[in-house]
Amino acid sequence: MTLSPQAPTVISAIVPAYNEGQGLAIAIKTIAETLETSGSSWEIIVVDDGSNDQTFQQVDLLSTHDHRIKGVALSRNFGKEAAMLAGLEHATGEAVIIIDADLQHPPALIPDMIEQWRLGAQIVHAVKRDRKEDSFGQRASAYVINHLISSLGGINIKNSSDFKLLDREIVDIIVHQLPERERFFRGLTSWLGFSEHYLYFDVASRQGDESKWSFMSLLELAITALTSFTSLPLRIITFLGFATLILGFFVIADTLISLMYGQAVSGFATIIICLLLIGSFIMISLGIIGEYIAKIYEEVKNRPHYLIKARIGVDAKKRH
Repeated sequence: MTLSPQAPTVISAIVPAYNEGQGLAIAIKTIAETLETSGSSWEIIVVDDGSNDQTFQQVDLLSTHDHRIKGVALSRNFGKEAAMLAGLEHATGEAVIIIDADLQHPPALIPDMIEQWRLGAQIVHAVKRDRKEDSFGQRASAYVINHLISSLGGINIKNSSDFKLLDREIVDIIVHQLPERERFFRGLTSWLGFSEHYLYFDVASRQGDESKWSFMSLLELAITALTSFTSLPLRIITFLGFATLILGFFVIADTLISLMYGQAVSGFATIIICLLLIGSFIMISLGIIGEYIAKIYEEVKNRPHYLIKARIGVDAKKRH
């Protein structure tokens, strides 16, 4: 079914891409074929997050064959969170789907997501059922970080992904009512509390080059998530203070007992251990406080989330 180009866009697909030139054409073709079966008008917006390969040139070429394929090129690599926000701000659909360019998010799940949206779900989460395509290190780091955020942050993101469908109302809330610069998309969508539905999928083989995510980038994402959704790490400092106080009482008791029995106060090893523990607690506390101050500093600067150097098929003025 081919709809008129003038028909209002119903489904927007946002595809963040960073150095995905090798497999982008196949990915976009697969996504487009899936959207074509939806019976609704659609658009695909590829957000090039500062790639240094032929990613945006591929988007330009694809757009010449189908005007519904559009592109936004960021001036540098601002990160996936910024790329997704750029896509949300330029999407015109009544429902917006975020999907990765490497096809590890299966496009075959899109019809089910659209069906659940039409049944009333405002947020459709795609949850990973299996990660067998990831290495052991990737699975282990993702497990630790996801469970840490879920346990401390008060939001359930276990096995969650950025593969989601959002109703227009949700998109407008994220874009216009949540102004923070340090964003964690998975957490924000879970925090909103609107009508949700969960679909499960197995992670497919990656299309194109190897994953761009490293352990350090995952760790940075985890720190952003924790500092964005909970102040519990700051309370840990208080617990460390009480632990130090209790340790101090034990040392005082040991010293008094030694004096009562007329023994020399040796205690050299005990004092060294206490100093090391207290020093460690202080450094950990300063580190935790420093992370929150760094996030506050980023927010106060109020720089834009991203800068755009080129567009294909989208208006220069964002949707309001």
